[in-house]
Amino acid sequence: MKTAVMALSGGMDSSALLLHLLREGYTVTAISFNYGQKHIIELERAASLIEYLREYNLNVIHHTADLTSATALFSSHLLQQGADVPKGHYEEANMKATVVPNRNAMFASLLYGTALSIATTHETSVEVVLGVHSGDHAIYPDCRPEFYRALEHAFALGNWDSEHVSFTLPYLDKDKIGILNDAQQSVQALGLDFDSVFKRTITSYQPDEMGRSEGTTGSDVERILAFNAIGRKDPIEYILPWEDVLENALQIERKHRENQYKEQLTELQYHVTREAGTERAFTGAYWNEKRPGTYRCICCSELLFTSTMKFDSGCGWPSFHTEHKEANIVRIEDLSHGMHRIEVRCSTCDAHLGHVFNDGPAAYGGERYCINSASLDFEEETGDES
Repeated sequence: MKTAVMALSGGMDSSALLLHLLREGYTVTAISFNYGQKHIIELERAASLIEYLREYNLNVIHHTADLTSATALFSSHLLQQGADVPKGHYEEANMKATVVPNRNAMFASLLYGTALSIATTHETSVEVVLGVHSGDHAIYPDCRPEFYRALEHAFALGNWDSEHVSFTLPYLDKDKIGILNDAQQSVQALGLDFDSVFKRTITSYQPDEMGRSEGTTGSDVERILAFNAIGRKDPIEYILPWEDVLENALQIERKHRENQYKEQLTELQYHVTREAGTERAFTGAYWNEKRPGTYRCICCSELLFTSTMKFDSGCGWPSFHTEHKEANIVRIEDLSHGMHRIEVRCSTCDAHLGHVFNDGPAAYGGERYCINSASLDFEEETGDES
């Protein structure tokens, strides 16, 4: 029998993780933590989810640990004694104000102690399962994999019988979208209702007295964008209508990305990809590139083409007869400059790439992707040097 101990915050990630473990057949002990957080209502949401699961004979051992006497000594905007939680994008530097010092170290220590106690009492192996994910790594140092590797090593040194306890991080390489997609698989496998589960969660760091959010803090924006990306309306109640909070989140995302692009791209790359510009023929870095390798979007690194798809059209821009099967390049009718053309854009970040014409090699379907070098990042294929 597989046994897991996890932190159940009442948020989206940990709730999805609980479903994941139940789907995988684990016996789960879930611990919620009262650490003086402003969004203390998340503990009620966690308890509500546990009760909902019991209606479907999915029984989870659930405890709430009170850490407020310790965290009263801490400084963070996330705590009740802290300043207002900053608004904006979840990747912006001001989100660092929501870091609670050593929070995950405290949580992990208590989870590990619980797991070790279960392991020795029942003579079984126990996994400490955590829902940390890639989107957390930039702002929260205690969500990074190297932090948990170091903790696991330290806990093993500091305890007898530690060989029976291990850390598991199933969402480490996922983002919020991946977590929600995993949750959709879980609710289907467990016979649950997706909206009934996630209306019992909260992600906002500063909800009102009714548990509603304006949808403007970084954690809200991340959640709203994730629900929109999987084609769902968030089932929780916001102060404003869903259409309004979604549009606000999309505007925040667009502004943040544009600022990123201005920082990371050259003036020409920005003009081409974000302003639909065109580099002069025979001037781009890759129009005559013949090395084997891959071509990715300069803005988001989406794989677009490989060198095997490239051919010499003589037009002065990189030309490809086929796009990569996973690229899903977007085609848009372009009537600018008194011409009728088909513009092509990156499906992930909406970067302008170039145009597609019907004068390519017939053997490959007759199309020619005429792409700006400035929209591409080339990675040369290296052979085995051993």
